[in-house]
Amino acid sequence: MQKYEAYGELSGNTIDKLRGGAGGRVSDRNQASKRHPADFLLWKSDASHLMRWDGPVIDGERVGEGYPGWHIECSVMARNALGDVIDLHSGGEDNIFPHHECERAQSCCFTGHDRFARHWFHPRFLMVEGAKMSKSKGTFFTPRDLFAQGIEPAALRLELIKSHYRSNADFSMQGLKDSGRQVERWRRFVEQGDGGGAGDADTSVREAFAGALSDDLNISGAIGAVNSWINSTKSPSRADAAMIREFDSVLGVLSLERAETKATEIGVYQGVDPSPEVEALLSERAAARKGKDYARSDEIRDRLAGMGLAIKDVAGGKVEVSRGETRNR
Repeated sequence: MQKYEAYGELSGNTIDKLRGGAGGRVSDRNQASKRHPADFLLWKSDASHLMRWDGPVIDGERVGEGYPGWHIECSVMARNALGDVIDLHSGGEDNIFPHHECERAQSCCFTGHDRFARHWFHPRFLMVEGAKMSKSKGTFFTPRDLFAQGIEPAALRLELIKSHYRSNADFSMQGLKDSGRQVERWRRFVEQGDGGGAGDADTSVREAFAGALSDDLNISGAIGAVNSWINSTKSPSRADAAMIREFDSVLGVLSLERAETKATEIGVYQGVDPSPEVEALLSERAAARKGKDYARSDEIRDRLAGMGLAIKDVAGGKVEVSRGETRNR
């Protein structure tokens, strides 16, 4: 690494400030074999490693059996698919050093170019309820888990992209619900527009949307511009619906699979199957509300919440039923 003078420009970790083995990931034996503590292996020999191949031929001699180092894998894939210099390289903030710094160094040394990527993009960590994900605390989620609870892919995607990449995104079930409602609002706007007149496109919202994204990918500002425009548009037109679809070519939420809706005489079930028990409770709640027995109505709402169901009164005297957080019954 001492031969690559630009080492450290990406992360700020210059060679003279590095301490060998400080990360705790490298053995003393590996460190002792290096010319400098900042050097890293391009090919690793480890008879216990699951994935091993015959080594490459270097200066006419084949290197022993092993596997490629962490950094070299990415350099090879990027160069093979995209060329010597790529436009955009992304990764979590924890990849800046040492991974991306070393990847950049070896790529530039191999190609002779003074850059490997024209732009680097490092989002911050995803938090859950203000803390790191934790299986022991029940705050570790996979998309599969969430979809099984009736969460729509569109709601999950919006929840994950709506925070600026330079800020820690704070994932929460309440935020997920809010994102789901936001998606539904956009869908209704599109449906109303498709059934409206031809209309004229509002170019100012397109400019506001593009302007926000051009400002260091200010996604929250872009979404805010869309929502302000929707609030001020009382009778959407077909041109307005087309505009939303144009925005969605960037956001990518409305095109995702929608939760199946099943309607009964009293309920509108979103991603939930109707059952005789729930139908009976909804009917009893409707009777209680009609008789102004609001205490009983609230009891039924709480019982449904204990079953993992959230309800909301909607137009036509019906009740929307969806997945919610399960409460103790």
